[in-house]
Amino acid sequence: MFGIFDSKSNVAEAKIFFGSTEATKTLRTERKSPYDGTIVSTAPLCDADDTTKALHIAKDASKTAAASPLSQRILWLEDVVRRLTEEKENFAMMLSKEVAKPITFSRIEVERCAETIKLTALELANLHGETIPTDIMPSGKKTMAYFKREPVGVVACITPFNFPLNLVAHKIAPALGAGNTVVLKPTPEAPMTAYMLAKLFVDSEYAVKDALSVVYGDAEVGSTLVKSPIPRVISFTGSVPVGKIIMSQAGIKKVSLELGGNAATYIDKSADLELAAARCAYGAFYNSGQVCISLQRIYVHEEVYEVFAELLAKETKKLKVGSPYEEDTFMGPLIDEESRHRAKSWVASAKNEGAKVVAGGEEVEGIFPPTVMADVTDEMKIICEEVFAPIVSLVAVPDYETAVKKMNDSPYGLQFSIFTNDLKMTQCFIDDAACGGVVINDIPTLRFDVQPYGGSKLSGVGREGPRWALEEFTEIKSVVIC
Repeated sequence: MFGIFDSKSNVAEAKIFFGSTEATKTLRTERKSPYDGTIVSTAPLCDADDTTKALHIAKDASKTAAASPLSQRILWLEDVVRRLTEEKENFAMMLSKEVAKPITFSRIEVERCAETIKLTALELANLHGETIPTDIMPSGKKTMAYFKREPVGVVACITPFNFPLNLVAHKIAPALGAGNTVVLKPTPEAPMTAYMLAKLFVDSEYAVKDALSVVYGDAEVGSTLVKSPIPRVISFTGSVPVGKIIMSQAGIKKVSLELGGNAATYIDKSADLELAAARCAYGAFYNSGQVCISLQRIYVHEEVYEVFAELLAKETKKLKVGSPYEEDTFMGPLIDEESRHRAKSWVASAKNEGAKVVAGGEEVEGIFPPTVMADVTDEMKIICEEVFAPIVSLVAVPDYETAVKKMNDSPYGLQFSIFTNDLKMTQCFIDDAACGGVVINDIPTLRFDVQPYGGSKLSGVGREGPRWALEEFTEIKSVVIC
């Protein structure tokens, strides 16, 4: 595909995009598979000068992008969707190679990526303003007044490893669709995945020239993007510590942050326990627990605690762990060795504090397995902080009120859920949950790309989802004609 493989090593080689021009560098980084350690891709090691060059190209192209017809930008997105769908298997395999996502879920991510871009194209029809009655108050007078939305200019996008395709789409599709130019810094863990998607955008016959640049690297590249006066918006998905650095460095510009989470659910005694157990096993261990809304805390009514714990352990043990290239694998390895060691330390710490392992807990052939911890208390580190690993904790509670209080007693507020057949409790939970999204009778890990997505407290600022991202990447201009 695209001639991306080195003919001698069969290793995929990502390139820089300085606008619509591809470039490479002698100094490159290697990406090794988290599963077997083989080199699967390489990328240029960019620096501050490369980043600044890309930013200036984006700035120079911003007027052309803003003036491009909306019809062209819609056709552009639709063309990318078509070609991405045609190349689905190639994209899925690269995802599995670079981040060890099981191939079945890699295909799902490609499908979701295509849907995200398609949804953006559909939402562009609604990118409009409103008329304003300026004579509504005695101090006013009758005029022709309205507001309109305009592109911000340059958008800097920084994306993470856990969904290295779809989360790129959630940023660059709305940004480009709104008439901006973009400089993308993808995760160092999946440079090739990002390059392949960017190439679809750049090579499209409908592309706006130089609208998209891609640079690779870590702190130096990211800091250059954030500190530069050129971008009007910084869109970042990643950790809370990095989010704090971005906020301190960005200066006067719009900053959209999707940060960490500590997702929780409550299992009421009225719930369908078998359904809840099956869904909780999925929500806790999907993508090896490396999801901002991965289920980490399960509060269970004490009357059904023992039964639910057994059911959850049973469902967890059904999950196949192993090679990401096998069709029936549910969970592969964590992204790197450091994450694996951290997961083991979480479990060891909880056991020392009195918790017990009812499923998993012991590394199997280099893979940390789905792990269920029981008898967890509020003081334990494993429940207070974001784990970002396949570990879920069970806590017995006497009632709903106690559960929701414990759920809210967290510095994070991304998504929470509840399993119950009590309608009144459902209504209360919608109001009581201190978070950006609530789910009833399913896991907090449930997300539809068409929805607004984001959190409160340390979980971030702003919202993703095509409609809401378009608002983030545009500015309102007020117009009065007297």
